[in-house]
Amino acid sequence: MDGLVQLSFLVQGILTDAAGAYELSLQQARLLGVLRDREPGMAQLAGVLGLDKSSTTGLVARAERRGLVRRVAVDEDRRAVRVALSEHGRQLALTVAAEVERRLDEAVGGLTETNRKRLSQLASQVVHHHARSTGVDLGTGRPVAAPSQEPNR
Repeated sequence: MDGLVQLSFLVQGILTDAAGAYELSLQQARLLGVLRDREPGMAQLAGVLGLDKSSTTGLVARAERRGLVRRVAVDEDRRAVRVALSEHGRQLALTVAAEVERRLDEAVGGLTETNRKRLSQLASQVVHHHARSTGVDLGTGRPVAAPSQEPNR
């Protein structure tokens, strides 16, 4: 368990340093990362980021002022909005992601390619198992009907 905690600290440090290199907070970098492949509503975004509604609103407002995101009206519900990356935000998200990938690649530089793939697979299994056991849909951040009781593979 100590190794997982130390690995968590390493990854968080890499994310924080990479974000800081582009004058982003860790939360802003996470926001950009989440928005790379989706345009969630505010409630979904809060769920994925693990933030309360007011924190999510403030985070989006600050990112909007920097020109990183835009709010998009939802046709079906005029009170609701989706959050999308601006073109500047998309470019910055890709740049930060590449920087994180480079730094993570350096961090696992002592591993063979086989062990790198295995580490990635094991980390994904841990994340997916946790999501299932807590009843969270990783795609939306929303709770699912009932946690699955699938056996470990």
